[in-house]
Amino acid sequence: MRETLPKGHKKLLNAWAFYDWANSVYSLTIASAIFPIFWGALTIVRDADDNIINDTVRFLGIDFNNDSLISYVTALAFLMVSILSPLLSGIADYIGNKKNFLKFFCYLGALSCIGLYWFSMEHLWFGLLCYFLALIGFWASLVFYNSYLPDIAFPEQQDAISAKGYSLGYIGSVVLLIINLVMIFFYDTFGFEDEGVPTRLSFVMVGVWWIGFSQYTYYHLPKGNKKDKLTKDVVFNGFKELKSIWAAMQHDLRLRRYLSAFFVYSMAVQTIMLIATYFGIEELDWGDQDATTGLIISILLIQLVAVLGAFLTSRASAKYGNIKVLIFINFIWIGICAFAYTITTPEEFYVTAAIVGLVMGGIQSLSRSTYSKFLPENAVDTASYFSFYDVSEKIGIVIGMFSYGLVAQLTGSIRYSILFLILFFVIGVLLLFRVPRNQ
Repeated sequence: MRETLPKGHKKLLNAWAFYDWANSVYSLTIASAIFPIFWGALTIVRDADDNIINDTVRFLGIDFNNDSLISYVTALAFLMVSILSPLLSGIADYIGNKKNFLKFFCYLGALSCIGLYWFSMEHLWFGLLCYFLALIGFWASLVFYNSYLPDIAFPEQQDAISAKGYSLGYIGSVVLLIINLVMIFFYDTFGFEDEGVPTRLSFVMVGVWWIGFSQYTYYHLPKGNKKDKLTKDVVFNGFKELKSIWAAMQHDLRLRRYLSAFFVYSMAVQTIMLIATYFGIEELDWGDQDATTGLIISILLIQLVAVLGAFLTSRASAKYGNIKVLIFINFIWIGICAFAYTITTPEEFYVTAAIVGLVMGGIQSLSRSTYSKFLPENAVDTASYFSFYDVSEKIGIVIGMFSYGLVAQLTGSIRYSILFLILFFVIGVLLLFRVPRNQ
């Protein structure tokens, strides 16, 4: 019989963090690396000198800029997650089975990744549907994954274990990406006629990896906090939970102000992470260098440096405090956006990627653990509280991605979208200054 591990137990903490190892292969391979390059190769027509002569995609009878189309689909998926997560997290807290919800969205996302193997322009609707469902599966599962943090770790453990989770995710995703790249770049060694099949196989491997390694997490995580039975009222309970958490936040100035700041700066951070590869494909002059190789190097650099960033941020927060460190990191993001607007060469892109990696790992892990620390003491309905956190992030991404897509459609350049994101970071800093340091 499986032992029930007490809160704070090292094995329980490690099992929770290991889900990052399992699911982060999606965020690297699908969201950041191979799929964006695959999408670009599928939708961009170039001349003999590698200049873009057509990047228009016809979908549902409408002509879209290829970047705008994928950003709109991405935004729509995040909008769906933001609508679902409060309802689902309330249900999960009510009947105490949030591990089952975590499993469901994990399997939905993983199987949709596998479905991307059949992505083609002839069946564009199917490919975009798989992309849409994979994104929903990944982000909806994080609602329940994140909500476990205050359940399994004491406040003094949360910064470190949150950073460890992100670090494991960065390392695991890089491991699989390297395996995929070896298959793609040395396709003839593996008996493939071209790189097309191994590229599609990488999507399958993401799904298998995600499902396989998540089993260790599921084995040790508790089922949930409550034991209430499933009744006809359970659906309405999700809305009741949402309303009660919102009411509770009105009396918690620190939590409310922090969540407002997170909402604003997170929309910029997540948008940059989602569009970075598309920026590299269309806005840089790669010259004699292979653009695909250069982009992969940049993405690997971001992932590896992010491990260091998460560790350093955890140490800095212990010394200077979470809010002060978050303000400092946001100032760095402002500098990144201003510099990114000017870059044209691969070398400048590599430098930017290294700095992005350093602050990306830090701001993600610290934002999550800061919110967890600010939750009311002895809060039971942690999934509902974290649904607010995740909904703030998702609605922010919807706004960010629609803004990016609209600016790209109107100007024909991603550069102006990057410049526009500085505004979000500036507002985020101002809001962080208003978060009470002690309460």
